[in-house]
Amino acid sequence: MSSAYSDLGRPPLSAEALARVLVRPGGLWTEVRVVPSTGSTNTDVAAAAAGGAPEGLVLVAEQQVAGKGRLGRTWTSPARAGLHVSVLLRPGRTDPDGHRPVPPARYGWLTLLAAVALRDTVHRLAAVSAAVKWPNDLLVGPAGEPATGKCAGILAEMVPDPAGDGPAVVLGIGLNVTLRADELPRADATSLALAGGTCTDRDPLLRALLRGLADWYGRYRAADGDPVGSGLAAAYRQASGTLGSQVRVALPDGDTLVGRAVDVDDDGRLVVTAEDGRTVPLAAGDVTHVRPATP
Repeated sequence: MSSAYSDLGRPPLSAEALARVLVRPGGLWTEVRVVPSTGSTNTDVAAAAAGGAPEGLVLVAEQQVAGKGRLGRTWTSPARAGLHVSVLLRPGRTDPDGHRPVPPARYGWLTLLAAVALRDTVHRLAAVSAAVKWPNDLLVGPAGEPATGKCAGILAEMVPDPAGDGPAVVLGIGLNVTLRADELPRADATSLALAGGTCTDRDPLLRALLRGLADWYGRYRAADGDPVGSGLAAAYRQASGTLGSQVRVALPDGDTLVGRAVDVDDDGRLVVTAEDGRTVPLAAGDVTHVRPATP
């Protein structure tokens, strides 16, 4: 009979231990659930949102067998080798601190907010080189070397609010923690362990990530979702490995744009100066770094 402790390098998470330190009166997180396996944590939290679950639900799966990625991709991992977590946010409602609903036009910044919190967590705890690839990938590498391997992905999904307020947002994060080379899902992927991370214990990584998310979300709500006023825009630019890079962007209509990524605008769009001199803001696209960022 298999046990959650059969691989001592990949111990299980405890919902009770996590809740004791994360669920606090007046805090963002209201419930922490840990399940052995699921198809997609985003799908499960979206269903809970549609059923009226309150903001602050956290769902973690020890194994995810049909995780969602951008552009219809999947994100899978061996049991307890990574973090697969989705959280429920309701920025369209007035929050307990009296902050007004965030305009839906600013919801796009929630993916970038999660990217900043994740990058900060990984850089600080695992002491690896880490950078965000627009809009939703985390790249890492050994300390002191370029961050080039995909270690995490983020997916935000909107769910209609049963109370008729602005849509709820489900933020899903998948982070490769202890995957070995033969377990990686794709050639350009890596894990914190393979990058030489000094911390590969999922418990402190998850605690730090959720605290970082709560902190940035609080600033975002207090500023009515304004990325400049909250400090989020400046933090994202600092964390970005895309800005300053030569990029090739596969666009949703099948076209390809090549140029230099120069900024992220107030709507969270990537601004690219194309080879022909045009300035093009992109709301969506699959980015490849042709050459790394330059100062």
